[in-house]
Amino acid sequence: MRIEFFGVRGSCPCPESGTCRYGGNTACVELSVPGEAPLLLDLGTGLRAYGLTQPTDGSFAGTALLTHVHWDHVQGLPFFTPADRPGATFDIYGPAQEGCSLAQALGDLVRPPFFPVTIGQLRGRIAIHDLVEEDLVIGGAKVGARWVPHPGPTLGYRISWGGVVVTYISDLQAPADLTSVPDSVLDLAADADVLVLDSQYTVEEFAAKATWGHCTIGYSLRVAVASRARTLVLFHHDPSHDDDRMDELLAEVRAVAGPGGPEVLAAYEGMVIER
Repeated sequence: MRIEFFGVRGSCPCPESGTCRYGGNTACVELSVPGEAPLLLDLGTGLRAYGLTQPTDGSFAGTALLTHVHWDHVQGLPFFTPADRPGATFDIYGPAQEGCSLAQALGDLVRPPFFPVTIGQLRGRIAIHDLVEEDLVIGGAKVGARWVPHPGPTLGYRISWGGVVVTYISDLQAPADLTSVPDSVLDLAADADVLVLDSQYTVEEFAAKATWGHCTIGYSLRVAVASRARTLVLFHHDPSHDDDRMDELLAEVRAVAGPGGPEVLAAYEGMVIER
C-alpha cells in the first residue's frame, strides 16, 4: 500500500512562510494499491492539491471516507477538479448528521450564497452515502467505521487493504486525565501497521482547550502503545505550530517512545509511506 499526505493541518489552513516544510493545507490523505481505484481520507483543502495529480478528462474514479463535516475536513470538495468532469465517478462515505443526511449537510456547504454552484451542478457523478458504526467492503479494501469522541458525529476508520492495516483517526477528544483510551479507538487501532492520529496540542495547550475535541501529542503516543501500532503518524497539526516547532515536538515524542516503542513520524505534505 502507498499512503500519501496532501493535507496535514487541523482547524484551518495556514499557508505561511513558517509552515512550508510541513505544509498548511487541511486533512486529506490518499491510500492506493496497484490496480485499484484510490481511497481518500477526508476532503480538506489538501484535496485541491491531490486533484492536480489526477486525470481531468473524466476518467477519474475514486472513493472518500469522511470522518466528519467540520470545515477543515470538507473545504476542498468544491475545488476538486477531477469531480467536475463528465464521466468521473466519486463516492463519498461519512456520518449522517443529527437531523439530516450527509448529502444534505454537504449540500448546505456547497451552494449559493456560500459558493457559486451546488454539488449537483458539478459534472461528475458524485454519490454521497451515510455511514454509521459498521463494516463495509470498497473494492479490495475492508473498512471498519467506529464512532470516536469529538464534537458532532465523527467516525474513525480501519482500512485493511493489500495486506496492510491503516487506522485513521483524524480528530479525537482525549479524556481529561490523558490516560484512558476509548474501546472504539483500541478496536480501530489494534496492531495497525500505520496509525494516523490527531496530535494537535501540547499538554499546556490542552489545559486551556481540554474540551475542544483533540489530543495531545503525548496522548497519541499512549494510544499507539496501548494498541500495539507499529508506526504512529502525528497528524492534524495545530496551525500555530510552525516547522521549527513541529521539529521540536517530533523529537520530544520520539525520545519518549524510545527504541522499544513504535516508529513515530510527523505527517507533512508530500510525505509517502510504502508498506
